[in-house]
Formats: sequence, structure tokens, C-alpha cells
Amino acid sequence: MKLIIIIFRFFLSRRYKVEIKGSEILKSKSAKFILPNHQAVVDPQLVFAYVSKFCTVVPVITEGYFKNPLLRIILKTIKAVPVSDLAAGNRDINVLNTIFTNVTNALKNGRNVLLYPSGQIAGQGYEKIFNKQSAWAIVFNLHDNTQVIGVRISGLWGSIWSKAWMGKSPDFFKTFLKSVFYIFANLLFFVPKRKVVIEFFDITAEAKIKSEESRSAFNLFLEKFYNINGVEEAKYLKHFFYVPSLKRNLPDIIDGAHKGE
Repeated sequence: MKLIIIIFRFFLSRRYKVEIKGSEILKSKSAKFILPNHQAVVDPQLVFAYVSKFCTVVPVITEGYFKNPLLRIILKTIKAVPVSDLAAGNRDINVLNTIFTNVTNALKNGRNVLLYPSGQIAGQGYEKIFNKQSAWAIVFNLHDNTQVIGVRISGLWGSIWSKAWMGKSPDFFKTFLKSVFYIFANLLFFVPKRKVVIEFFDITAEAKIKSEESRSAFNLFLEKFYNINGVEEAKYLKHFFYVPSLKRNLPDIIDGAHKGE
């Protein structure tokens, strides 16, 4: 599995110039509850691939990805936790309990867990948690000797994996195949690279305090943490090194922007 991750990270590095900050936090022996912002569908791939350089991690992933036979094998190998995708219309009322139980048990057993508090990719150049409960409930009941790691990702708003240009979440498999095509169409080593910064912070103390105040206080704390640098401007990056750069305008309506669905 390590070899597969290394190969996957190599292909990601063809398109993304990733800068990692604060990685020393990941080397601690404590169980880590890792909470990134969610700019695009590709950021879980990037975060998992680069976190795996420093520690093993169990990602929480919507069950739709488990329906693909190849992905299901990979996700089960890395012990990913499947949860219902409410955005896709699955109204499993036990989804919160499933996330809470599985994540809490994993953390108690000393495993590191990766979960996205927003539960969906951003509909604008900043993060909104709205009234989501999963991250708050887990931190509120956090087991001793567990760190809460905040992950701030920037550079992906405007990616083909984001909502920026289509106004809705991109189809995972179509975008994946398109991305593979772009890599080889650019002769592997000439792919225009998108700069992505992934920063890790130990936010345990304040996260615990805010979780005890209220769910809204905790979510607001996370939003301020993620958006500390303000609204990110959408960046369009050309797909082929041999064509001129273009400018694009954002669509008038972006699904999920400024609302809590």
C-alpha cells in the first residue's frame, strides 16, 4: 500500500506544487483528529497522500465512493470509514451516530482520523461549516491524549475539482480521467502546476474550549481558523503548457454558496 501511495503522490506532484507547513505536528505519538477545510474534491487526495508521509491516517469518506469496485478495494485497504452522503439524497438519520461511534473508537485505539467538518466542498473562496455537528460532537467528547489538528488548505479554489467554474461539484470519475489525460498530454513533466499550501496546526486547547461553549461557537472558531487569510480569489490554470493562458468568469450561481444544504 505504501508503494501505491508513493506512486499516487508522484502523479499528484505533476499537477500540484505542494508546500507543507507544520508537518512536525504529525510526528507526535498521540492520536490525531485531523480537520481540514474543503476547497475541492481533490484536496482529500492531496491531504491523505501527503499526511501519509508522516503518519498513517483513516479517512472518513462518503459511501458513494465505495460503490466503485476498484476504489472499494483501496478504501477498505486503508480502513476508510464509510458514511451516508446526505447531499446525494440519502437521509440516513443515523449518519451522525455512525460517524461519532466509528471515529471515537478509532481515536481511542490510537488511530489518526481525517474528517472534513463542512461535509461538502466550498461554494465560494472561503470555508463555511454552517450547522454541521460531526466534528463538534467528537471534539466535545474527545478522549484524553488526542490532538485536534487543524489543516488550512489554499490554492485549490478555481481548480477543475472545485465548484468555481461549473457552479456545482464536479463528477469525481470524469474529472479524474480528465486529469490523467492532461498529465500525459503534457508529456508528464511539462504539466502547468498549481501552487497548493497545506498547513498543520495543533488547535486542541481552543477547540476543546469552544466545543464546550456550543456547537455554533465551535463551528465559528473553525471558520475563523480556515479563513484567517480572507477570501481566496479563484485561479484558473491552463491545462496544456503549449496554449496561451485564458481568463474565466465565475458563474452567476454556485451550488452550496452562502447556504447550509
